[in-house]
Amino acid sequence: MAAASNGLIVSFGEMLIDFVPTVSGVSLAEAPGFLKAPGGAPANVAIAVARLGGSAAFVGKLGDDEFGVMLAGILKENGVSADGVNFDKVARTALAFVTLRADGEREFMFYRNPSADMLLTPDELNLQLIRSAKVFHYGSISLIMEPCRSAHLKAMEVAKDGGALLSYDPNLRLPLWASAEEAREQIMSIWDKADVIKVSDVELEFLTGSSKIDDESALSLWHHNLKLLLVTLGEKGCRYYTKNFRGSVDAYHVKAVDTTGAGDSFVGALLCKIVDDHAIIEDEARLKEVVEYACACGAITTTKKGAIPALPTHSDVLTLLNGPS
Repeated sequence: MAAASNGLIVSFGEMLIDFVPTVSGVSLAEAPGFLKAPGGAPANVAIAVARLGGSAAFVGKLGDDEFGVMLAGILKENGVSADGVNFDKVARTALAFVTLRADGEREFMFYRNPSADMLLTPDELNLQLIRSAKVFHYGSISLIMEPCRSAHLKAMEVAKDGGALLSYDPNLRLPLWASAEEAREQIMSIWDKADVIKVSDVELEFLTGSSKIDDESALSLWHHNLKLLLVTLGEKGCRYYTKNFRGSVDAYHVKAVDTTGAGDSFVGALLCKIVDDHAIIEDEARLKEVVEYACACGAITTTKKGAIPALPTHSDVLTLLNGPS
């Protein structure tokens, strides 16, 4: 499968600094030090696309501070267009302290009061950039507060009017929401607009209120505009659902160090593969190949600390795909 895609994938939302403990399996208070890692799911997706040879842009807002300048620089260094990035003169770039438990799973503590990404206004959007998107990707964190929520809704509408495929990864971060009910309600408020939705097993349980991770539970989230629903299951791989077929792909087994960014890497790879040919979604053999590729990307991302440093190149993925299984 060729690596590069030409159609533009525009990612909308937050970019921030993750502070990851230098030692796994300790609480934030016990951590002897922290590794500074650029993050934020939509930005991770944009860089994942670019790393694989795709065309990517990021739309969001950073603080006009050292961290904001650094993050904008990281986008550019990785070949992501920063033409949709704004800087806030007052609010700071968001920070998140991420604890890695012994099993590589994460706990979050956020510093956003408010952070710059929450203050993006509809008037600050680069509409020309958004209109040129073949795929427009977003999460749910940008729905938490105004004015960013209105900017998010406008950007989605402009992208859809421009003919973009809308891709949604809710990327649930409960500590950021006023309540679980508010999170569920807002995440679902834009559910029926998306063409492609990716949820994790944990998000599936949260959104359905059921502890069952099965086809029935997944399909309860189906809506009539949806073209593709993906449920990622960590080390158990991924399930995919379309209007006409459903199936599953096994995970690639690697030594997981940090799961941060694995889902974003998966999404970036998937979007990179379908951006120039949306019909892949309707062809099960081709779609399964794409989902396998995306699962390989997700797996590779868990083998290093931090999201962006761990995102693979196409040759990294080929090494895993062609190596001993």
